[in-house]
Order: sequence, then structure tokens, then C-alpha cells
Amino acid sequence: MGETPEGKVKKRVKEMLRNFGDDVYWCMPATGGYGGSGTPDILVCAFGKFLAIECKAGNNTTTALQDSHLAHIRDAHGTGLIINEHNMDVLAVTLAAWKGEYERDASKPWA
Repeated sequence: MGETPEGKVKKRVKEMLRNFGDDVYWCMPATGGYGGSGTPDILVCAFGKFLAIECKAGNNTTTALQDSHLAHIRDAHGTGLIINEHNMDVLAVTLAAWKGEYERDASKPWA
């Protein structure tokens, strides 16, 4: 049994997050009745900022509940991204920009 297309997207996202090292914390919330339905696939704290990532494959789209969670995160001044195999660069550019901001203002209290 092979990896699902969405599983491949998640794997690439996790590899990208790992490449940023200890400055990026991430986790995948429990699902299958144990976590909150609609919660994004991957929750990230990177360079003092909150990011939620919903992974999709191909032309798959988010559900209304997933959209609601992402909107709530954005309303709370976090960042919510929908990432698929065609827009991985959006995540890479977001993290690189945040890293640059963090390094330019290393004296800023992030905690």
C-alpha cells in the first residue's frame, strides 16, 4: 500500500519545516475522533509567528469547516495556508521572509 497523494504533500511540508532547524516548532494534531474536526493538518510556530497549514493534493479543496478554522486563525492574526504540490514555494517564501525579519531584529523579544 503506497503513500497517498496528500501524504506526499505532508511529507514534503514536514521536510521543509525540518530544514529550518530549531527555529521552527511544528506538530500534527491528533485526528480520528481525538482532535478537533477541521483543525489544520500542521500547526507551526516559526520565528515568533503562528502558522497553520492545511495540506491538499491535486484539485482537492478545503471543506467549509477547514475554511472556518483557517479564517479564525487569520482573524487572530495568525497565518493560514493551503499547500499542495503546486504551491510549495508559498510556504518556502513565507518561512524565509519570517526568518529574515527575525534575523534583522534579533533584539526583539519574541517570547
